[in-house]
Amino acid sequence: MTKSLKKIAAFLSMFAMAFVLFLPMQAKADEERTALFVQVPDDWENPCVWAWDEDGNNAFDAWPGGEAEADTANEGWYYIYIPAWANHVIVNANEGNVQTGEILLEGGNAWITVEDADNASVSYEALTQGDIPEYVEKFIIHASVPESWESPCLWAWSAPDGTNAFDAWPGAPFKADGNGGYTAKAPVWVNSIIINANDGSVQTEDISIDPAELWITVADDGSYEFTYDDPNAVSAPDIHVNVIAPADWSAPCLWAWSAPDGTNAFASWPGEPFAEGEDGWLTLTVPGWINSIIVNGNEGSVQTSDISVETGKDIWLVVTGAEEYELSYEKPDGVTGPADTAPADTPDADSDGGQDAGTDPDNSADQTPDADTDATDNVGAGQSTDPADSDSSKTGLSGGLIALIVAACAVVLAVIAGVVVKLKKKGNKS
Repeated sequence: MTKSLKKIAAFLSMFAMAFVLFLPMQAKADEERTALFVQVPDDWENPCVWAWDEDGNNAFDAWPGGEAEADTANEGWYYIYIPAWANHVIVNANEGNVQTGEILLEGGNAWITVEDADNASVSYEALTQGDIPEYVEKFIIHASVPESWESPCLWAWSAPDGTNAFDAWPGAPFKADGNGGYTAKAPVWVNSIIINANDGSVQTEDISIDPAELWITVADDGSYEFTYDDPNAVSAPDIHVNVIAPADWSAPCLWAWSAPDGTNAFASWPGEPFAEGEDGWLTLTVPGWINSIIVNGNEGSVQTSDISVETGKDIWLVVTGAEEYELSYEKPDGVTGPADTAPADTPDADSDGGQDAGTDPDNSADQTPDADTDATDNVGAGQSTDPADSDSSKTGLSGGLIALIVAACAVVLAVIAGVVVKLKKKGNKS
C-alpha cells in the first residue's frame, strides 16, 4: 500500500508541475481581445490603430500600430482586434500622417466613426450588420518581386490537409510597403505559400515555411530565397547615452526609438532609468540603431523634446531644461553633473502629466504624434500612475480554461479514489 501511495504522490507532483507551467502559456494564448470597428473619411487610406493602457504598455511594437482589415460585409468599415486591456486608442491612416486624437474606450467591442482628424465618436451598440468576424492570429510576409510581376498575390494553405487560407486563387493581394516591396498577412496555421502575379499566370513553386514573419525575394524565373531575419534591419553595436540632467529631475529615464519607422527601444514610457556613471554623468546602454531620444524625469512628467542623434555613436547630452540641452559625440572637457538649472518648461498642475514620448511639446494635451515630425513612436505612453487592474486583465483566465482545469482535477481525484478503493479491497481480502 505504501508503494502505491508513493506512486500517487509522484503523479500528483508531476501534474502540479505541468499545471503551473501550463497556466502562463495558456493565459497568454487566450489573452482576451475586443473587436474595434472604424469608419474613416474616403481619403484616409489603409487605416491603422495605435493602442495602449494607462500604464504605458503598447499593444503594438511600432507606430502606426495594427492595420485594420476591411469588413467585406459592411462597406466602408474596417475592423481590428486589440487586447482588452488597451483602452486608449488613436485611429490613423495614410502611413500615420493623418490621425484622430486620443480616444478612451470603456471596454468591450466598439465602433468608432471618424468624421475628420478632430471629430470622432464611439458607439458600443453595433453599427455594422451581421456577425463580428472571428479573431484569427496572423503573421506578416514581406515580398520582393520582379518589376514584370504586376499585382502580386499570396496563396497560402496548410499541408498536408490542404485547408486554404483564402477563398479562391490567386489569393490575397499584397500591399505596397512604400519601399519597393510588398506585404501580406496569413493565418498562423498555414505552413505553405505561393507568391504569384499577373492574375496568377506567373508564380513560385510551393514554399514550405514556419508561421513567422518572413522576407522572401522572388527572381524573374520564379525561384526564390527567404529569411526570417529582416534583411533591411540596421546592424550596429550598442552605444552609450551619457546624460547630465537638471538636479530636480528625479529618477531620469531615457526614451529611444528609430524614426521614421517608430521602432521603440523600450517597451513602455518613460523608458529605462539611467545608472550612475563617472563624474556625475548618468549612463545607459542602448541599441546602436536608435536615432531619436527623449530624456525625462519625475516619472515622465518632465522631459526634453525629441532629440535627433546619429546612429552608432556614443552620446553626451547636458540637459538644463525641456528645450535647453547641448549634444556632443565626445565627452565634453570639464563638465560634471548634476546640472543645477531648473527645467524651463514644466506641465501645469492640472495637466495629464506631460506630453508623451515622441510627440510635439506644443501638443502635449492631445497625446498624439505630430504628423509633420518623425516622432511617431510611443503615442500615449502612460503618464497615469493608477492603472485600473491592468495586470489582472492581461493575465486573467478564461472560463473555458477554468472549466478544463476543474475537469482535469476531477479526473485526477477519480483515479486516486479508484486506486484507494482497490487497495482497501486488497486489504480486506488479505
